[in-house]
Amino acid sequence: QAQLKQSGGGSVYTGESLRLSCAASGTSGTILGINTMGWYRQAPGKQRELVASIVNDGSTVYEDSVKGRFLISTDNAKNTVYLQMNNLKPEDTAVYSCDAEIKLDSHGSTWYGWGQGTHVDVSP
Repeated sequence: QAQLKQSGGGSVYTGESLRLSCAASGTSGTILGINTMGWYRQAPGKQRELVASIVNDGSTVYEDSVKGRFLISTDNAKNTVYLQMNNLKPEDTAVYSCDAEIKLDSHGSTWYGWGQGTHVDVSP
């Protein structure tokens, strides 16, 4: 099995930047890597939405409102995916969560799960 641990987030002002991290690790051994990972956000009173996702071939997808401002990237050596958020706006305020499919072994076993969530607050 595996787990995802998020870090980063906090309170900033409009135009500032934050970086979120989502680190994958095995709970009963090592993992082989991350197959896919996504960053989602849910603002108060709104539905959760996909912000950005990355696949192990490097392909990425971004929600329209964050294109050109957010960058999703992977550090394969650390089994960590980052979400660099630049030029933040008040409408980016939300709880951000990562999800991932983790490759557990060479037999094709995988694990799917979520990080614990982290608050991002952007003030005008």
